[in-house]
Amino acid sequence: MANVRLEEITRQFDNVTAIENISFEVPNGEFWVLVGPSGCGKSTILRTIAGLETATNGNLYIGENLVNDVPARQRDVAMVFQNYALYPHMSVAENLSFGLRMRKADAKTIAERVERVARSLNISHLLDRKPKQLSGGQQQRVALGRAIAREPQVFLLDEPLSNLDAQLRDDTRAELKQLHQRLGITTLYVTHDQIEAMTLGDRIVVLEGGKIQQIGEPQTIYARPANRMVATFLGNPPMNILPATYTNADFHVSGQFLPCPAVLKTSLHPTQEQVFDLGIRPEHLSIVSSPAEKPQVEMAQLTLEVNVVEPLGRETLIRGNLPDSEVLLNVQAAANWRGRPGDRITVQLNLDELFVFDAATGEVLYS
Repeated sequence: MANVRLEEITRQFDNVTAIENISFEVPNGEFWVLVGPSGCGKSTILRTIAGLETATNGNLYIGENLVNDVPARQRDVAMVFQNYALYPHMSVAENLSFGLRMRKADAKTIAERVERVARSLNISHLLDRKPKQLSGGQQQRVALGRAIAREPQVFLLDEPLSNLDAQLRDDTRAELKQLHQRLGITTLYVTHDQIEAMTLGDRIVVLEGGKIQQIGEPQTIYARPANRMVATFLGNPPMNILPATYTNADFHVSGQFLPCPAVLKTSLHPTQEQVFDLGIRPEHLSIVSSPAEKPQVEMAQLTLEVNVVEPLGRETLIRGNLPDSEVLLNVQAAANWRGRPGDRITVQLNLDELFVFDAATGEVLYS
């Protein structure tokens, strides 16, 4: 096992910069997740660490060794791909032992590791089968087992669960977490699924446009995002964004008004007609049963026109927009809430949970 350190790594393809000035260090034994929308550069980072891509600029260290010019086969990393990449003519046992056989390990070592890995992943009963005889989840476990059997310094996972159905993805995600807790191998995991990122990672690296937006522990990033992109990417449903203009000590939001809390006035010193993006998560909105009721001091109210009602079992998700505008809101309601598209409802906002972003740059001004 080893730490992984990237120092101002840039990768260009002709005139396209895939990643730019990427710097971070994964401590020995930690599980880090690279997350972001498609095309943000997360897989390029993983492939550069593996040696499948060559950095245009910057330095890459595995342990204390600079590996910029070290070929992939000598970096002592194991990578699991999205499409499993199993050898179809080999049995499960032969797939598991392939890396060891290529390194000319002795037969006893190979047999012991294959048996141990198969038992750990609950695939001992599948050792004589070929990949085509396995389910998607079983194939994924074999691909993971092949990487684990090598006992590498670093484990690289490139969206390994994206081809699985929802239930199997949840089960395999839990298995992955337990596996890392047992083995303690330094791991980098790429995904665009923010639930995987939040549940698996010791730390998350959020990327967009080939650049790092924020690095931190999952709950810290969720509670204190660095900018609007991070705030809206992590969280399901995502954070609501309300374009607002500061007018006469209030926020003007598409014909409706929200009081500006005193703490915001003190912190931001907003000026007349200054524009902001206000952010609030769906769990900090609630439906008001009697709109005539005055909100508490730290609360505010908006009128919402319901577009879609999504019963989710333990709760109901309401999607709608502010009347006569394109501003959309997601609201989490009780499971027994009854309403239909076209209804107008009053929602209450907890102003203590309000975020304020720079409308132009997206940088967080207050959280």
